[in-house]
Amino acid sequence: MRGPLIYVMGPSGAGKDAVMERARGLLSIDDPVVFAHRYITRPANAGGENHICLSPGEFDLRRARGLFAFHWQAHGNDYGIGIEINAWRNAGLSVVVSGSREHFQRADGIDESTVPVLITASAARLQERLAKRGREDAAASARRLQRSTLEVAVSNLVTIENDGAIDDAAEALVRLLAMSRRSPAFRRPAESAPAR
Repeated sequence: MRGPLIYVMGPSGAGKDAVMERARGLLSIDDPVVFAHRYITRPANAGGENHICLSPGEFDLRRARGLFAFHWQAHGNDYGIGIEINAWRNAGLSVVVSGSREHFQRADGIDESTVPVLITASAARLQERLAKRGREDAAASARRLQRSTLEVAVSNLVTIENDGAIDDAAEALVRLLAMSRRSPAFRRPAESAPAR
């Protein structure tokens, strides 16, 4: 059976990478789950997630050769998820990707085994985290905060609040991963309906 795709998204500062990294640590070696890395045209030492840095030229070459399952632009950078996720899913593994809310709603390759997950936090928490990580200047952080209210219009969206202890959100993600493998209800096709 083809493994489900867990498409994680959320506003900047929601702690998506921290939640996924902690969830990864909570999983057993026997859990059939893999976490995909992202290819980004952002320096590897920019802080935040552990991504693979590509130059704009390298990114364009890979995109032209069809090496991305998904790709989008945001915050002045190109982002991609490699086609290796298809082989992982075909091997029966659950695949977790860190995506984009805007991209998800227009993406090709989203199928009936995709579980959309929104990780979010209060506006005050988002602002606090963006300031703490110091990746952008004040103007760029303000633009990211403005985008934090972007809604995801799918009916089967699962929302995880990350306002408290990181373990609470990570454990919620681990439970979702287990349910997504067992229950077809988590893998129904998405319908257009406003959701938060």
